[in-house]
Amino acid sequence: MKHRSKLEPGILLGDRYRVERKIGEGGMSCVYLAEDLKLPGKKWAIKETVSVHGMFHAVQAEAELLITLSHPRLPRIVDFFKPDESGYTYLVMDYIHGMTLEKYIRGYRGQVSADFMLRLAKQLLEVLSYLHAHTPPVVFRDLKPSNIMLTTDMEARLIDFGIARSYKQEQNEDTVHLGTVGFAAPEQYGGGQSDARSDLYALGALMLYLGTGGRLSQWIPGVERHIRKDMPAGFASVIRKLLQQKPENRYQSAHEVQTALENGSMPLPAREAATGIKHTAVGTLVTAVLGTSPGLGTTHCCIMMGHFLAGMFNRVAVVEMGARSSAFIRIQEIAEGCPNVSLRKFNINGIDFWRQTARSDVISLISGSYDAVVLDLGSYRDSDRLEEFLRANVPVVVGSGAEWRRNDVITLTRMLSSHEQPGRVYVLPLAASAAAENLRKALGGSKVVSLPPICDPFELSVASEQAMREIYEDYLPMKPRKSRFRFLKAQPFSWRGE
Repeated sequence: MKHRSKLEPGILLGDRYRVERKIGEGGMSCVYLAEDLKLPGKKWAIKETVSVHGMFHAVQAEAELLITLSHPRLPRIVDFFKPDESGYTYLVMDYIHGMTLEKYIRGYRGQVSADFMLRLAKQLLEVLSYLHAHTPPVVFRDLKPSNIMLTTDMEARLIDFGIARSYKQEQNEDTVHLGTVGFAAPEQYGGGQSDARSDLYALGALMLYLGTGGRLSQWIPGVERHIRKDMPAGFASVIRKLLQQKPENRYQSAHEVQTALENGSMPLPAREAATGIKHTAVGTLVTAVLGTSPGLGTTHCCIMMGHFLAGMFNRVAVVEMGARSSAFIRIQEIAEGCPNVSLRKFNINGIDFWRQTARSDVISLISGSYDAVVLDLGSYRDSDRLEEFLRANVPVVVGSGAEWRRNDVITLTRMLSSHEQPGRVYVLPLAASAAAENLRKALGGSKVVSLPPICDPFELSVASEQAMREIYEDYLPMKPRKSRFRFLKAQPFSWRGE
């Protein structure tokens, strides 16, 4: 917890609950196991939360929300202590014997049984159906492995209603954009109000996460090859529809999902024909490139990746994030042959380039407008662009191959250590293979790719194309879309990467 906890073993809360030990911890809260002195032998879980000034009502709202709910897969609230003068508040609730789904998955190294996946999905649909049928409907908004408890009888329980909310019919957009990266629906990042379909998206992300051994939680090109072959019949098709970018193209209720799972052997086209809903293409392959420091060639790498992907996909964009960035302006001026450019979008040989792009615009670009998008996040300075890096299917860290700068990469990796990203790739421009191997060992076996020298990122050599294939080996379609092309072949161009 970011704030110092006031509880510790032996402390008595409310003259009734004696704290025994800490059993969980999050960004703004801790959970303790406590003994009830009035009911000898009874154990409760106490959630201690610290609210910032002006947000005391949020914890009280969570308590009031839970008190109105009654379902065997939800914790029962038995006591509540309102925020004190420092903002500390306490919820006393059922102590669930067992472990989180996150810990369970880790114990099996992501390889849980297909039967377990199906049973878990049905159990979660039970409780989601109850929440969504509540008056007003309750949207959980943070369905993820660490917020699901498994009892000793392998029964699922939802925990941590910290960001749950009641759906408001008249509200067009969430006031606060919350949810866990990788499992939250696109509308939770802005542009719409989360509703029951947002929880269904998260369920699809969770099921895909389990079905790919913890590798993926978004439906992107090439995901099929990572889905285990022993999945229940039709399960992958159900997941695919749950993960539609637009809420109206998903299942509209938990009951619909349950029915689809029960009829899972029915082919997807037939089911769509029966419902009259057209199944649109889903998912954009998002690459986010983050440099450990300025001047390493981050933009150069982004253009190479965009050029490479353009040979595989129809619609590709390279997006420069940050209103003060200037690299794409220089490229646009050369491409269009004029010193003063106004439009932020320009096209070079079939690739759309977006310069000086705000986060709000990025969300729309990665929500189905393109087959593949490369985000140029620049160098890591603060956390303002970190969310896009964490959400990416292919998160790429660009570092220096020089031995004396290797610590820059290691330091950034430590800063990112609290965010699990199994698909992260480290790229070292102009580095020898030995430098890549040394960094790979220092990082404990992470994928490290060295990029050979190349003056024009729009014209890949055999060696650089091989490096690109190594980066994208898990995401490429089986056949390339078109042959390579040259950038501004008619006029000499001296490229200087950023």
